[in-house]
Amino acid sequence: MQAPQDGADRPPPAGRGVHAPGRAAIPARQLRTDRWWVPRTATLVGLLAFIGYSTWRAFAGSHYYAAPYVSPFYSPCLAENCERMRGGADWGLFGSWWRLSPALIVLIFPLGFRLTCYYYRKAYYRAFWASPPACAVAEPHAGYTGETRFPLILQNVHRYFFYVAIPVASVLTYDVALGFRDPRGQWGHMGLGSLVLLVNVALIWAYTLSCHSCRHLVGGRLRHFSRHPVRYRLWSWVSRLNARHMLLAWLSLASVGIADLYVYLLAAGAFSDPRFF
Repeated sequence: MQAPQDGADRPPPAGRGVHAPGRAAIPARQLRTDRWWVPRTATLVGLLAFIGYSTWRAFAGSHYYAAPYVSPFYSPCLAENCERMRGGADWGLFGSWWRLSPALIVLIFPLGFRLTCYYYRKAYYRAFWASPPACAVAEPHAGYTGETRFPLILQNVHRYFFYVAIPVASVLTYDVALGFRDPRGQWGHMGLGSLVLLVNVALIWAYTLSCHSCRHLVGGRLRHFSRHPVRYRLWSWVSRLNARHMLLAWLSLASVGIADLYVYLLAAGAFSDPRFF
């Protein structure tokens, strides 16, 4: 009798995960024949790349302002050790006692919003924890408690992070308006950085408004849409965005990194901002 190959025909341990009593008795770990691990690996690489870059930039505390542009990682700047920005959101609310990078204050809010996002949960649960590795692929964990215990129960604060994400995106929109100036603060000018920040804030708004919490806020708890035509129209618009929530999550993640990198290179003197007028 030939020995089983790769454990495909080996009976799984009883009482674990998808092999618990009451589940379908399928001995193979999975029956998929496609390269199901490719999207998971790509997600892992993409998230690790952004985590590495954003961690470096968040702790750097320098090269985040090149007049008239400010990095989205550092706006609004809430500590007194912020670099002075001409007309920018350098408010110094935390006083002089904060000695670390000012980005560590404000990034809590967009980071919390993305960490608790329904799509990002799916992405990093699969990429980092293999929970599950992919659709129709058995996960290696012995049990599943969902998001009912600490720390995953904190995922339920997502809607509150959404409320904070709105003013943060509004500040970034204000920064875009300030970007249509020259380095001396004169209005009526536009450089390549103006477009970089404009595209970034457009994607941030699209991602924020496509959030499931936003969709529930504008159209939830309604029994009759016909009696609420305005909310129904808003719900329809948000639903169209919501259908592309995954795409917008990745595009906005890339754009915020590119916007920060562009400002960093300008501030470091790598090149001068090309001016259109």
